Parts: sequence; structure tokens; C-alpha cells
Amino acid sequence: MKRILTLVFSVLFAFAAQAQGKPYNWTYSAKKISDNVYELHFHVDVNSPWHTYSQFTPDGGPVPTRFSFAKNPLYTLDGKVKENGKLIQKHEAVFGVDVKYFDGKVDFVQVVKLKTKAKTNFSGSVEFMVCNDQQCLPPATQNFSIALN
Repeated sequence: MKRILTLVFSVLFAFAAQAQGKPYNWTYSAKKISDNVYELHFHVDVNSPWHTYSQFTPDGGPVPTRFSFAKNPLYTLDGKVKENGKLIQKHEAVFGVDVKYFDGKVDFVQVVKLKTKAKTNFSGSVEFMVCNDQQCLPPATQNFSIALN
């Protein structure tokens, strides 16, 4: 019962916090590293005391950051999305698991290889969740499109 009440109050506080503005800002960019290879940067600034979760947060915990990429025959993904930021791992009793999260700035990086020299866009979405020590905002999804020239 205590967990349910905590969750209900967290959701109510989350909606109140959303009305005051988002505690995060996403930006997207491409960095050409060779003729047909690009690093795609998915950068998020999270205002203190908020934090966002790693892609590798375990089941049963908060929503991990997840990337979905639109299919495009003009490029291939090279590896998986890497995380660059101050990673913190701790047990969160409300979720009952050890979570991995980032405070402040996080740069998620995906390498792509173009199959031809044609200009194209890399598009998709990122699903994520932000919390502080008292509440979580509902999971959100941001769409993006990054020009590869």
C-alpha cells in the first residue's frame, strides 16, 4: 500500500513539475569522421537535481533510455549506442533494483557508415525518463532527424 501511495504522489508531483517546464534539453548532431563515416551525437542536459537513466538499467526499474532508428538503405549502423557521462549506480528502494543513471550532461554516440555519397537524414526517436530523489516524470519520447551531408 505504501508503494502504491508513493507512486500516486510521484505521478501527481510529476505533472505539477511538467507544468513548470522540462528539466532536460535534447540536442542532436552529426560529426563526420571520414569520407562515409559519421558519429551521431544525442546529447541531453538534465538540470540538477534531476537525472536520466542508462540504456542498461535493469528490468523492474525505471524506464531505461532507448533509441529507435528508422530504416534507411543508404547507411548501416556500426556497433551500438555508446554512453559518455558521469554514470552513477545505486540501489533505489522504490524500484527494488540497482539502477544506473546520469547526472547533468550525457552524450549518447552512434557510429553510422554511408553506403554511397548521397545526402540523407538519420531519423528516429529516443525514449527516456527523468527522476529526482522525490519524484519521476512520466516517460517521454523525442523524435529526431539529423542531416548527413
